Amino acid sequence: MIVLITLALALSTYLGWHDIAGGQVIGCGGGSPCEKVLSSRWSTIAGLVPVSSLAMGVYLAMLIASLYIGPRTPLPVRQVAWCAILVLVGAAAGSAIWFTIVQRWIIGAFCPYCMTTHAIGMLLAALLIWRTTMGSRDDSGRWLAIGRLPAIGLVFSGLALAGILAVCQVAFKPRTIYRGGQRPGDLTALDPRTVPLMGSPEARYIVDVLFDYKCPHCQRLHFMLDEAVRRYNGKLAFVLCPSPLNSQCNRYVARDLEQYKDSCELARVGLAVWIAQPEAFSTFNAWMFSWDSGDRWHPRGLEVAKAKAVELVGQARFDAAWSDPWVDKYLQACIRIYGTTIQGGNGGIPKLVFGTSWVIPEAEDADDLIGILQVGLGLPEP
Repeated sequence: MIVLITLALALSTYLGWHDIAGGQVIGCGGGSPCEKVLSSRWSTIAGLVPVSSLAMGVYLAMLIASLYIGPRTPLPVRQVAWCAILVLVGAAAGSAIWFTIVQRWIIGAFCPYCMTTHAIGMLLAALLIWRTTMGSRDDSGRWLAIGRLPAIGLVFSGLALAGILAVCQVAFKPRTIYRGGQRPGDLTALDPRTVPLMGSPEARYIVDVLFDYKCPHCQRLHFMLDEAVRRYNGKLAFVLCPSPLNSQCNRYVARDLEQYKDSCELARVGLAVWIAQPEAFSTFNAWMFSWDSGDRWHPRGLEVAKAKAVELVGQARFDAAWSDPWVDKYLQACIRIYGTTIQGGNGGIPKLVFGTSWVIPEAEDADDLIGILQVGLGLPEP
């Protein structure tokens, strides 16, 4: 039992350090399922208290209590220790159930560190309930184990605490949810007159959007950009910067994932459309992030994307644009911007970059996005 508690404490401490120091979690590179979980709003309560910090406190208290349940501990202290452990393990098990639901049905990705900690919490719950209900005797022959019903009642008290945590996460959603930082300020800005753009190149505020055509978070953000441009009434524009999460073209990606296998080629297809016929790019870009049937988005495949590009601009123009050296030149310019924003292990996308500031937004709607632009990037109100 102590070994399991210590392992869970070590894992939650490691994740807590990541939240506080911003270091990269081993194996959780940009765009990975692990990174998606750890950078989501569900990793904190109201955007203020990291969940991993709460887990640290729970397992530390559980470890301390476990030192006082042995036969050499006075009976009153032992009973208090058992009660504390049962409440805490109930909270750990309830939290494990809640965060497994969040990862499976809300985020759509799993963090192996988190799931290992959750599995330990469930195993501890089963082990401790069994241990307290089987009973033991001290030297005078008295039963020291907590009875079955009291033990179950204490565990359910812990489950209720986990339920309160879940309610707080759902109810107290911060208006602006993002992770952000600063990048070097000596890089040349992209010329909005010569690159793919949403909005006017004459806009006062030009924000770079780093995205990948196979990224579901990018897909959700894409359809908020037009509304943000509209609300700023010509003062805001977004430069569209493909930043594929694949080492084939992005040297800043340490580990490739199957999900992003064709990301580099899809980015080139989109840029070829822009070279061949700039006015067709917005149609292609919107099509890449939309879906024709079903109730959820699935990334477009490479061959389908090429066919759509040819349909929009014609085979000859597409072939000529595909060979244009500007495509790779612009792609690498976007990737260099991406490289300046991954300090501290924050390699996820989409990213919004304005001047020396960048954010990874988690916006539910255009109101959230505009709030992030103001709080995270320092833009004024529309």
